Amino acid sequence: MEVDATMNAGAIQNVTHKHEGQSVFPDAVAQQVPTGSASSSFRDIQVKVHIRRPERDSWVYLGRGLVTQEVSGHSSRVVVRSTSTGKIMAIFNETSDLQAEKRGNFVVIGCVEGSRVVSWSLNALNNSETLRLLASIELACYRCKQALSDPRLHTKVRRRIERVIKDDRRRRHRRRKDQESMIDAFAKQNLGNESTGAGPPPPDGVPQD
Repeated sequence: MEVDATMNAGAIQNVTHKHEGQSVFPDAVAQQVPTGSASSSFRDIQVKVHIRRPERDSWVYLGRGLVTQEVSGHSSRVVVRSTSTGKIMAIFNETSDLQAEKRGNFVVIGCVEGSRVVSWSLNALNNSETLRLLASIELACYRCKQALSDPRLHTKVRRRIERVIKDDRRRRHRRRKDQESMIDAFAKQNLGNESTGAGPPPPDGVPQD
């Protein structure tokens, strides 16, 4: 399954991040990204890429990807490309509305689109690569200029992103709980039917009355 550029552009707009539930990139950091040397010294990171689309509870595997950090002037972006086709799967930069957090060897990125959330899961090879991946996304997406020029707006944007992602998580948990309740209800109903002594099911090929 491929993700076109239109979706990537819409899913990537502004940033807030978490690491194991806590922010790993402090607000006080306002240094600009160095030019030239960062891109040349960055070692590509191999990942397995999954996506969870809005209002969906399951992840869809997109394939293996290669994460690179591209520097242009005083800004940078993190690009995920398919290892098989070279096609861009996702882009994360300073204009992204997102929240990233580390879960084991996974970096889970929630991208806010209005009131909806598109989630990306990047599975690195080991813990060291996962930390490096998270740090690269933090660095590329942190809004240095906004944090310096308008700290109040910066904080407001971060809180809005956190709230939208939290609401999305709450809805998913509610849907999962409802599904589990339905499964339990059906299971109890089947047990009840068996206890009434309805007898064994008819042989194969024999229709029921």
